[in-house]
Amino acid sequence: MAVRKRKKAAKPSKAKRAIGKSIQAAKKAIKGLAKRAKTAAKKSVKAVAKRASQTTKPKTKKPKTKRKAARKTVGEGDYAASRAFLKDQSGFVAKNKAKIPAMGRAAEAALEGPEGTALRDAEATAAARSRDSF
Repeated sequence: MAVRKRKKAAKPSKAKRAIGKSIQAAKKAIKGLAKRAKTAAKKSVKAVAKRASQTTKPKTKKPKTKRKAARKTVGEGDYAASRAFLKDQSGFVAKNKAKIPAMGRAAEAALEGPEGTALRDAEATAAARSRDSF
């Protein structure tokens, strides 16, 4: 029995191979474009939805209510009283900057004058109530 020889499949020509490669490249490019288009579409849908939600909601901001926290006295001092005292002192100095030297001379004259003993007694009485001693 004679064995039949199979015919070998003919190799495609260079032109056919080039066409096949270009078709594969085109398919790949189409897939890539499809993916990019899909993600771009998702992004645009999100952007449109965001814009739509922004246009439907009014942009009025609620006024913030400031709550003043109750500050407790810590240690030996009251912070609120200290701030108020310092503010008053600096306000007094700012208003009477030119008069302060004259006030000091008047106080010195008062201590040396006839009412000096009464002023010293008042100072001693105030010092007795104070924690600090002069």
